Parts: sequence; C-alpha cells; structure tokens
Amino acid sequence: MSMRLSLPRNGLLAVAALDLLVALSMVAGWWAPAPAGLLAAAVVAPLSAMGYVHAYRLSSAARKAGASPWDALRTIADALVPLPVRMLMRAEYRSMASFTLWVRRRQDGVPPGGTALAYAKNQRPMLLMLLFSVVVQAVALEWMLAASDASAGLRAVVMMADVYQLLFVLALGAASATRPHVVTAKELRIRYGAYFDVRVPRELIASVKVSRNYNARGVIAVTDGHLTVGVDAQTNLIVNLTAPLTVTRPLGRREHVTTIRFYADDPGSALRSLTGR
Repeated sequence: MSMRLSLPRNGLLAVAALDLLVALSMVAGWWAPAPAGLLAAAVVAPLSAMGYVHAYRLSSAARKAGASPWDALRTIADALVPLPVRMLMRAEYRSMASFTLWVRRRQDGVPPGGTALAYAKNQRPMLLMLLFSVVVQAVALEWMLAASDASAGLRAVVMMADVYQLLFVLALGAASATRPHVVTAKELRIRYGAYFDVRVPRELIASVKVSRNYNARGVIAVTDGHLTVGVDAQTNLIVNLTAPLTVTRPLGRREHVTTIRFYADDPGSALRSLTGR
C-alpha cells in the first residue's frame, strides 16, 4: 500500500517528528529549555499540530483500507522517510541478517528443485583487501587520536564508525554468499547481496549465452536498456529478453531493460540450467 504526499506535507510530518523528539528529551531531563528554545517551540507548534493531523489522517486512511495498526504506522514512516533511505535501511538489515544464514550454512531464496548460481568467489580478494584497509585505518586513527589527547567521546564515535565499516564489509560478503542467483522452472533470479534483486520470468527469456566482459562499469548499472550486474568489473553471461522488463535499482529508481549482463562463478552450469543443455 502506497500513499503519496506533497512535499509540504512530508515537511510537516518531519517537523512534528522533530518536535516530539525535543519534547521527549525535555521530559527525560536530557535538555533544559532556554528562552530562545521556548520561543522557537511556540512558533513551530502550529506546524507540528498540522503534521500530527496529517499523520492521523494517514493512519485512519490505512486502517479503513484494512491495514493493521503496525502497517498504519509503517505508512506514516514511509511518508516521512525518503524512498532511497528506506531502501538502504532495508538492504542493511538484510545484509546483517545474512550473518545468521552464513553461520548456519543456509541460502536465501533457493526453493526445492531450484539451482543456485554462486557469484561471490571472485570478489573475495577485494573484500579481504577492504577488510585489511579498514583495520589499518582503525588502528591508525586510534593512534592519532590518542597521541593528540582527543576526548573519550570523539574516540568512541570514531571507533563506532570503524566497527560499522568492518561489519559492512563482512555483511556484504555474507549476503553475497547466502543470496546467490537462482534458476527455477519459472524464473531466473539475479541478485547482488541484499542490495539488488530482479526476477526474470522464463517465458521472457529469448536467449542466453556465455560472453566474458572485463570492463563492467560499476556493480549495478543501466545504460540504454542494458542492465549490468558485475562482480569485480566482470560479467560472463548475457540474457536477451523478448520484451522490456522493469527493474528496481538499489535506491528505488525504476528502469526498463531488454538485455541483462551478469556474472556467475560457473557460467557453463548457469547456461545449462537456463537452456536445458
């Protein structure tokens, strides 16, 4: 369920949310209001009230359409948070959840009878180099901050950022290993970790062939109706479609494509699973 709001209404929702956070911080004693702050609150109060009214209307409309209370709250959150931010947050959550799959040696989205096509092997050297650089950067920054007598708060923030970078790289590796491409009797599913997922119906596939390319631009790119899902700047399979297919890019933008280039560790196996040879 999607509901569109004009930019002013989204702004009012943001003002209302910020006003609520400030009020909660005052109640909790984290922030003592100054005269200037009270004056600003008085000026913003009408806008906050309008934001609350819009949020109530959104929730009521969702409830009348049969949504659960949780889904009604998600409707308000979707109107408040821009689509690219929501897409990235969902992808990050799925990437972190891939740790559990990786530890249990499970794969996501591979049904009985489906064929998993791995693509993570070729990017392992790159991920190892990223891990090494992140560790070196963390050690160097900590040494510099300690030598300059930086505050404990600043050092903690920098350390948290370094830990997040480390987890990001590890999660990308886990997501790529546990979310392979998948071939079933009904579709070809092409993925890149938790950030990209496109389903191609088998009846829409005109032809498939092995074609190696070592100059793929970016990981996920669309140019003139040609989709590229590369690994380490490489692709080795081309899928030609009988009609345009709509794909959603990692930040939510939609494109129409007629050709797909992607990478698989074993392109021969991928070709056999798609052509029956």
